[in-house]
Amino acid sequence: MTTEPSEETTAAWAETAVREAGHLHRPTREDQVLERIERARRGKARIREELITLAHGAGGKATHTLIEAVFLEAFRNPLLEPLADGAVTDDLAITTDSYVVKPLFFPGGDIGDLAVNGTVNDLAMCGATPRHLTASFILEEGLPIADLRRITASMAAAAHAAGVHIVTGDTKVVENGKADGCYITTAGIGALDRGATLSAASVTPGDAVIVSGPIGDHGMTIMLARGELDLEAHLTSDTAPLHDLTGRLLAACGDAVRCLRDATRGGVATVLNEIAAASRTCVVLDENAVPVRPQVRGACELLGIDPLYVACEGRMVAVVAPHRADAALDALRSHPLGADAALIGRAGDDPPGLVLLKTCFGGTRIVDLLVGDPLPRIC
Repeated sequence: MTTEPSEETTAAWAETAVREAGHLHRPTREDQVLERIERARRGKARIREELITLAHGAGGKATHTLIEAVFLEAFRNPLLEPLADGAVTDDLAITTDSYVVKPLFFPGGDIGDLAVNGTVNDLAMCGATPRHLTASFILEEGLPIADLRRITASMAAAAHAAGVHIVTGDTKVVENGKADGCYITTAGIGALDRGATLSAASVTPGDAVIVSGPIGDHGMTIMLARGELDLEAHLTSDTAPLHDLTGRLLAACGDAVRCLRDATRGGVATVLNEIAAASRTCVVLDENAVPVRPQVRGACELLGIDPLYVACEGRMVAVVAPHRADAALDALRSHPLGADAALIGRAGDDPPGLVLLKTCFGGTRIVDLLVGDPLPRIC
């Protein structure tokens, strides 16, 4: 169980955290550490490894460096530059994603509905209504036809539930041992008809940070489903389409919604670091307000993983202007997927570009981008 702080409480601890972190009150050593972080973030991304590692796919620092130093460097253009969930042009949103989850089938879902829901959600985070999807399959020699039928049936059901059609695709087959049964790549297109301009750069000090429900369900479900750990817990993936939920939020709050992000690889911590960096704000979180199921928290504690870094597939982070925070919570809680929505923090102004966590023990720590690869191959 978590306790949601009042607006006065969150404002008080945000002010305290900012004051504690302020330049006039920081110890010299903390000054040096923060300056070093700021200097590193200002510098040009450089990939130092000579070979790709699993860390490059975990959603943390290695992933961001790879994207910026290789892909952004090669393909740089105004639509790509924000590195958001999708590109927005004219009245359309466009996105693409690949799914390499292991195992293919897991409690609460499979690679099929994950591929549809993940693409639908990327469009929803742009403020768009999803319309059409494409699907490309890379199949491994030896994959049972029954498994492929199960996957495509799941995709069809998820597409029907989301109100979209899979309108074109492609199929390739590779030799046995060259893939894990099936990889899926999707693309999606949606209509921008909700009257909101969403951007992480638009976040300003005082804005409320809201999460739509308990975090970490999907990532921990996948970890346990692999059977590599001697752990048991009754967990299911939270994979779900979020476009109806974003529709309610945008209808209720309009342009007071600054930014929407679904917390997939790298979890809520990664999303908030991206928002803080883009807006040059300091995001201050209250650990007691972050909703985490007891089973997820217990598994994370045993594995030494912070739930803030664990992937979700049916949860989003919304940043909303302070005067509409209550309306945003009401709108989210009116939908089954947002019934447990919680205000978990606010944006401050110093130190810019960082995420701070007010811990349950009364201290404050930096929540940086994920380093390493504790959760690869989860989507």
